[in-house]
Amino acid sequence: MTDFNYTIKDFKSENEVRWCPGCGDYAIMNAVQRTMAGMGLPKEKFAVISGIGCSSRFPYYMNTFGFHTIHGRAAAVASGVKLANPSLSVWVITGDGDAMAIGGNHFIHTIRRNIDLNVILFNNRIYGLTKGQYSPTSDRGFKSKTSPYGTIEDPFVPGQLVIGSRGTFYARGIDTNLKLSESIFQAAAEHKGTSVVEVLQNCVIYNNGVHNEITSPEHRADRQLILEHGKPMLFGAENEKGIIMEKGRLKVAWIGENGITEDDVLVHDAHEPDPTLHMALINMSLPEFPVAFGVIRSVQAPVYDIEMENQIEQVQKSRKITSVDELLSSGNTWEVTGNGNGNGSPKDCPGKEIK
Repeated sequence: MTDFNYTIKDFKSENEVRWCPGCGDYAIMNAVQRTMAGMGLPKEKFAVISGIGCSSRFPYYMNTFGFHTIHGRAAAVASGVKLANPSLSVWVITGDGDAMAIGGNHFIHTIRRNIDLNVILFNNRIYGLTKGQYSPTSDRGFKSKTSPYGTIEDPFVPGQLVIGSRGTFYARGIDTNLKLSESIFQAAAEHKGTSVVEVLQNCVIYNNGVHNEITSPEHRADRQLILEHGKPMLFGAENEKGIIMEKGRLKVAWIGENGITEDDVLVHDAHEPDPTLHMALINMSLPEFPVAFGVIRSVQAPVYDIEMENQIEQVQKSRKITSVDELLSSGNTWEVTGNGNGNGSPKDCPGKEIK
């Protein structure tokens, strides 16, 4: 039960939504609005901060406080918002280009500091707003307006960056699964610290079908592993396959073959502090493995904004200086009693030192 009887309509703004028809952003926004409606917070406690890109139009379409910042700086601005007003629920909306390229430094350090922010990373593996250039998550060999013969570089894997930045929460969703997205966003909102949710999103204009191998109905059951904490890693139309550990490596096994039973299947532990298995799940890819979705990692660690508040409180209790006047008069200061000769040297300025 919540104190506010909000519905999804309460979080929709009056602005016309100007995403392309069929864009995956609509579904993501719908899931976010549903999540916020059920959080039990007044609308004035929400702040949506975005960078630059198609996804970053998000604040205009939300009936909350919001700030459309500049390219790559959403995480930095959101950090300031949270530290200035820790009671806010702050949501960062960013894309693979905005977060991984010009905003890469802010992205990793926000995660390292573990500021209590919810970061939603829309990953369509393309620059959509600027009309189809390859992005930091585009696959090697991808052809685009800026790579007509195919890229000759390897992409970032967002989850790897999160783990490498000592991240405490990482989840992966997909724009075609609204129910999954909503459950992930709810878990992210409840997490204390930086939560990063990567959502695989389709750009119908410049990279249409980029995730079809994962999302198509005929392959979905065999190529998506939906993780739930405390439950076995089963997948397939009849849960006939599972992830096991063999010789220190993950492996796909069929239940009932070679003596494999459900008891042999790994049980997902999102709360395990050691990120080794979480990283292995992040790295699973087609065709050998299904792609892991859901909350992959969720662990507790000191939270920057809470630590900052505690530090300020401790310093205030033990401080010797209680006003600006006392601060300006503390330490070694000089009281000037004459004009001197104007060359700025202390020996030429008659006065006395105050201890």
